[in-house]
Amino acid sequence: MAVRKKKAATPKEGGPFGLQLDFAPMESRAATDLPDGADWWFEPKWDGFRCLVFKEGENVDLRAKSGKPLGRYFPEVVALVARLPVPRFVIDGELVIEIDGAFDFEALQLRLHPAASRVNKLAAQTPARIILFDMLMGVDGESLADAPLSKRHKALERLVSKLKTPELALSPGTRDRDEALTWLSQAGAGATDGVIAKQWSAPYLSGERAMVKVKRLRTADCVVGGFRYESNSREVGSLLLGLYNDEGKLDHVGFTSTISNDERPALTKKLEKLRKAPGFTGNAPGGPSRWSTERSTQWEPLKPELVVEVRYDHVSGGRFRHGAKLMRWRPDKAPRQCTFEQIARLRKA
Repeated sequence: MAVRKKKAATPKEGGPFGLQLDFAPMESRAATDLPDGADWWFEPKWDGFRCLVFKEGENVDLRAKSGKPLGRYFPEVVALVARLPVPRFVIDGELVIEIDGAFDFEALQLRLHPAASRVNKLAAQTPARIILFDMLMGVDGESLADAPLSKRHKALERLVSKLKTPELALSPGTRDRDEALTWLSQAGAGATDGVIAKQWSAPYLSGERAMVKVKRLRTADCVVGGFRYESNSREVGSLLLGLYNDEGKLDHVGFTSTISNDERPALTKKLEKLRKAPGFTGNAPGGPSRWSTERSTQWEPLKPELVVEVRYDHVSGGRFRHGAKLMRWRPDKAPRQCTFEQIARLRKA
């Protein structure tokens, strides 16, 4: 992959932090393989909330990738940054919460609550921290956005070394593509889901997809425990996926709706012949869940006979966080072989 030489967008300077709060983070574009060449820097892709951290004295602001303020949801991070013995900075990183040695995305989502009392309680119980990977303004007030990543990262290393604050951790990184490939092949414990590649000599390209993102291919064999019809149709719209838990019960873990129009009629007839309650003998669709919708109870239970292989990105709360992609049917696989062991290293209780 050729190295891109581009000029950085002029930073919006000014405001109480020396850099405007609507300054857009640099973003990534998806790829299927890591770029090759001498000018690349590789980092793990963290599974958290992207966050720009602004500090000027005791004034602190946290901004999401969308530009929305995050400070009210993470008061412990605001307080921590305000106490740091440096006058100012603007840094780019990822908000994460670690519970029992594993990063928990659902715990981050729980913070987005309108009640300050609830947020404060969660902040005390499960405090967040920030994994840092870039620096846009130094402690001396110098804007670093036009500087190459090599200079920005050196400044960030000096800051983290000086602070020695566990809640502000420097992300691992490497210039060695082979080392980055080993990260990509390791499932980990749910903290990362791929690798980010950045150009070592390039400036911070605000708002541009100048980074390269390569995600891991994660697959699991799941039992089809039920299905839903399409809206205003009598053809199948989605398959409900299940895995057997340690008690031998089938838990609902997600869905896939990547069914081609050509196969819907025949698949619908096949599924309707297998209709039989209960479908899921453990956690079932339609139960209390942050993913529940008004249609959550409108599903058809099936005999646990069909197995599909699906591709998924994240696991949170023992479920696939997003819709899974149907890869293939697995008639050679026994349903009872479809257990949580397949995603045990990524599962969060």
